[in-house]
Amino acid sequence: MHSENNSSASIPTTPTARLRHRRRSNEVNPDAGKANGHLLVNDRNKYKSFLVRAYSTVWMIGGFVLIVYMGHLYITAMVVVIQIFMARELFNLLRKAHEERDLPGFRLLNWHFFFTAMLFVYGRILSQRLVNTVTPDKFLFQLVSSLIKYHMVICYFLYISGFVWFILTLKKKMYKYQFGQYAWTHMILIVVFTQSSFTVASIFEGIFWFLLPASLIVINDIAAYVFGFFFGRTPLIKLSPKKTWEGFIGASVATIISAFVLANFLGRFQWLTCPRKDLSTGWLDCDPGPLFKPESFTLHEWVPLWFRWKEIVVLPVQWHALCLGLFASIIAPFGGFFASGFKRAFKVKDFGDSIPGHGGITDRMDCQMVMAVFAFIYHQSFIVPQSLSVEMIVEQILTNLTLEEQQALYVKLGQIIKERLFGQS
Repeated sequence: MHSENNSSASIPTTPTARLRHRRRSNEVNPDAGKANGHLLVNDRNKYKSFLVRAYSTVWMIGGFVLIVYMGHLYITAMVVVIQIFMARELFNLLRKAHEERDLPGFRLLNWHFFFTAMLFVYGRILSQRLVNTVTPDKFLFQLVSSLIKYHMVICYFLYISGFVWFILTLKKKMYKYQFGQYAWTHMILIVVFTQSSFTVASIFEGIFWFLLPASLIVINDIAAYVFGFFFGRTPLIKLSPKKTWEGFIGASVATIISAFVLANFLGRFQWLTCPRKDLSTGWLDCDPGPLFKPESFTLHEWVPLWFRWKEIVVLPVQWHALCLGLFASIIAPFGGFFASGFKRAFKVKDFGDSIPGHGGITDRMDCQMVMAVFAFIYHQSFIVPQSLSVEMIVEQILTNLTLEEQQALYVKLGQIIKERLFGQS
């Protein structure tokens, strides 16, 4: 009878109590890892957690492969869904049920800023591709051109409306909480959109430039877990007590080797290497460029006589992949360390519980965000030609000139070319 009363009393009955109960269940117990020595090799439940983590990982990788096969728009949609889940997890991190009850509609304001930022970022990234998609239809072309022309104004007034909305909802004795939430919302927008927008930009430069960096982070994460699981003895950093030097070094070697091999495999598919210039879903056919054309290297001076292979075929992009692999194995993990410190600051174990064995979406995306920024900057700095091209000039014309101005430009160019041709003759 006494145990029944205790069990019934432990169940939260009010929304506020349920929220506190969820937070307590997700809080970090500083003494929990001491009995097992922190490390996975000493964890008694490690095989159970290993199986749960492996099962969910297989499902995530399978779904990821399917979405990549479906194409650019579906990958972009996946990124948007991930952003929404990340924002929800981060919004809830500092949420206080008591204060929220006295501020009806305040949570809606956060999402207003979120979707305003989404419209601004994706409008900037996808505007030219949208123009290319609707060019054959004169009415849609003029409509889209007008929207793009006033895109920044629209986004600005949406933001200002949210700003005015926030000022009008300020309540006495709630100022500190409301301004704290306002600052927290803007920090989330910077973390989620500023970094993940680079991901979408890389997708349309060619799925290869999205898929390779993302895969390297997954490989590094899995390799670090496996090496640490079986061989980890030496703690790496206090922020992540279960991370070990053995896992870090083993994952680094595995990631760099995987980068070189994986780039050779992925670089042979035009579906992955061709950039997408519009928002259609059709099959792509393009000249892959010199980076994806095989080159032969002889090994006579480097290998013994008994070695079977005297020549290897390498794609030039594989040398760039080594740089990506090096960053993914050495620098990108610090995104995870940052997230670990962040969670410790707020005394939570995970950002959420949407992925069994992994935590929340944000727990899986910490290193991906750092990697996405580097991959895009590297591509723009060392891969994309720095000089003007016909495609770049045409893109500017279609984006910034009206249809009548484009026609006038066409006539003017025709006259100039005729004058030059007759002048030469």
